[in-house]
Amino acid sequence: MRVVASRVGITIALLGLVLTGCSSPNSVASEPLVIRSEAPTVAPVIRAEEPVLPPLVVRSELLAEETLQASQNTVESTTSSNKTKTAERLLPEQQGLEVVGGALAMLDEIPIKGRAPKTGYSRKNFGSGWKDPDGNGCDARNDILRRDLTSTVTKPGTHDCVVLSGILQDPYTGQRIEFTRGQGTSTAVHIDHVVALSDAWQKGAQKLDAETMVEFANDPLNLLAVDGKSNMSKGDSDAASWLPPQRSAWCSYVIRQVQVKHHYSLWMTKAEHSRIKDVLSARCS
Repeated sequence: MRVVASRVGITIALLGLVLTGCSSPNSVASEPLVIRSEAPTVAPVIRAEEPVLPPLVVRSELLAEETLQASQNTVESTTSSNKTKTAERLLPEQQGLEVVGGALAMLDEIPIKGRAPKTGYSRKNFGSGWKDPDGNGCDARNDILRRDLTSTVTKPGTHDCVVLSGILQDPYTGQRIEFTRGQGTSTAVHIDHVVALSDAWQKGAQKLDAETMVEFANDPLNLLAVDGKSNMSKGDSDAASWLPPQRSAWCSYVIRQVQVKHHYSLWMTKAEHSRIKDVLSARCS
């Protein structure tokens, strides 16, 4: 009986020690609690920083570079286009020795032939109405009005195409003409084909294909905004029978005629060729 009681006492003492150790604040068993509470707090901060910052910076920089490059390309393209249009407009009016010399050289290359019959001629051969040769959304008539008139006002909602009013310093008469679009007023300013369509037809244009004839009728080099009455008096005359009333306009006028006929491989009559050569040699040098 004593042995049994002694074993029971030892067992109770050991249980007491175990229970006391579990509640001790210095026990090793309490350490895992600290690790488990810290681990989930630190990890999310690292995962949140890594995927977000680099991609945002890279995309922003690339977009800025692409936008800047596109803007530069647009400016360069627009500048180049404007230079080309300016050259087309101003070349005949410069009247420098180089331009006159070039016109004389072209004139020597233009064939001299008699006028062919007008048989088969129709305005429709050169296209029905005004076209948009440069693809800017505006027809050739309004392009020339915007080019040759000053103080222009355009119709809203037409992308600045349709000219409602403006002022023309007429190259044929030297007069100042106020243009207003409308019935009974639009005729004050005409768009003249410097080389008249009928004249061109009788001097080689009838051999051009349909597309080239439309190009000819809408070519800015062959078009001028002018006084309506002067254009009516000109009709389909060539330089042998008609020149602008204002003599200071003769040079630029015949230079345009030479350039147009040379470009489209048209010919001139002997009288026309001689008259243009006289003007270039005597009045433009």
